[in-house]
Amino acid sequence: MGAIEDIYADIEADVPEEKFRAAVEQKVEQMDGLADEETAAMIVAHELSDGTVETISDIETGMDEVQFVAKVVSVGDVRTFERDEGEGRVLNVDVADETGSVRLAFWDGRAEAAKKELVEGEVIRVGGTPADGYSGLEVSVSDAEPADAEIDVTPGDEATVEALTMGQSDVTLRGLVLGTDDVRTFQRDDGSEGQVANLTLGDETGRVRVTLWDERAPRATELDEGATVEIVDGYVREREGDIELHVGDRGRIDEVDGSVDYDPETTAIERVELDQTADIAGVVRSTDSLRTFERDDGSEGQVRNVRLQDDTGDIRVALWGEKADRDIAPGDEVLVANAEIQDGWQDDREASAGWRSTVTVLEDATVDSGTETERDPGGSTATGDAGEDAVSDGGATGLDAFADGESPDTDETATTADNGGERVEFTGTVVQTGEPVVLDDGTETMPVETGASLRLGEEVTARGTVEGERLDADEIL
Repeated sequence: MGAIEDIYADIEADVPEEKFRAAVEQKVEQMDGLADEETAAMIVAHELSDGTVETISDIETGMDEVQFVAKVVSVGDVRTFERDEGEGRVLNVDVADETGSVRLAFWDGRAEAAKKELVEGEVIRVGGTPADGYSGLEVSVSDAEPADAEIDVTPGDEATVEALTMGQSDVTLRGLVLGTDDVRTFQRDDGSEGQVANLTLGDETGRVRVTLWDERAPRATELDEGATVEIVDGYVREREGDIELHVGDRGRIDEVDGSVDYDPETTAIERVELDQTADIAGVVRSTDSLRTFERDDGSEGQVRNVRLQDDTGDIRVALWGEKADRDIAPGDEVLVANAEIQDGWQDDREASAGWRSTVTVLEDATVDSGTETERDPGGSTATGDAGEDAVSDGGATGLDAFADGESPDTDETATTADNGGERVEFTGTVVQTGEPVVLDDGTETMPVETGASLRLGEEVTARGTVEGERLDADEIL
């Protein structure tokens, strides 16, 4: 073989020999006699090998040139725009392989040609320059041609939360609305006003924060928690190390029929550790009033504390900002995702639910925290018996710390207890099932001896006599 053939045989890039030879001839012309064919061939081989990436997930902004193989997922329309030197044209084409997807930009003459020639499902070999485009990572195409390769991607496939990767575009994702935020306004560098809002979606593989921009932002306020939605033409960005799905003016979010399974795995409250970010779930035992405060910059903030309990323990949760306005009451079963575990009042642990956190009142979602859970036909979750570790014979230990750090009025409780033998009535929310049942009326808790089958969060009235610290109920209403 000759020198050109030897160099071609050694390159790692999957490039036809005729294309390689054409690139060598072009390089000789560019060098204007400063390199012969062999030198030019070595330069081209280096450029091709240096830019070749194995998969779309390997592409990064800052690379000079990339070559890769992908399947055409969708072909857009040619759009025109004004440049200083005249009218420009661009065509966006979304391509994918088994590792992810990326948007291609064909400019001017290439835009018209690609619109005529490219079809969905076709596998092509692409050469181009990666850049941070309007919808995330984008490749400006310098060359594209059919490729003889198999790629196991079906155009129109929906993504899952777990499969989202940085730089993806044209993302279709179906999920369950776990929480929404209000619309916020901001000033752009050019002085115009923009809008942004966030919501959180979950599916069977995980959850993701969704950012809605400008005209799409008000959509967040129109969606109810628990609704099933589909995002069309979203794109993936990164914020402070976390993947987010963005929806701009080319995308949309539609409420759709059907259901989506979302089964979060939570950490038992007794096992959360300081400086950890954890998902916790349980029944709201008590709530504090909303408090406002002034930040260092003069703006006003707000916070509200609630006490959350599962069958291993309880913890105070600080709800910040818009989350403080959530309609949460004792007896509600709540999931707090991405809560930061911090030192709280009197060195107690506290969960802080800030902008990264999601607070969801659970209805149909199940929660796996490593404890036994059982769902009744009505949709409530009943946890296993917390046993004597949660409530001792001496009273409600482990249930006696309200969100403000103070215990219930022990004098009042003692007065009730001193009525030994007297018939009393106590109405409250079931915050513990098992033996004994524990009721909470928002002011105090009452251990109740009863053979009735009760559910967490159920509001009942127990009638009977108080023996020691417990109400021996002969009637449950």
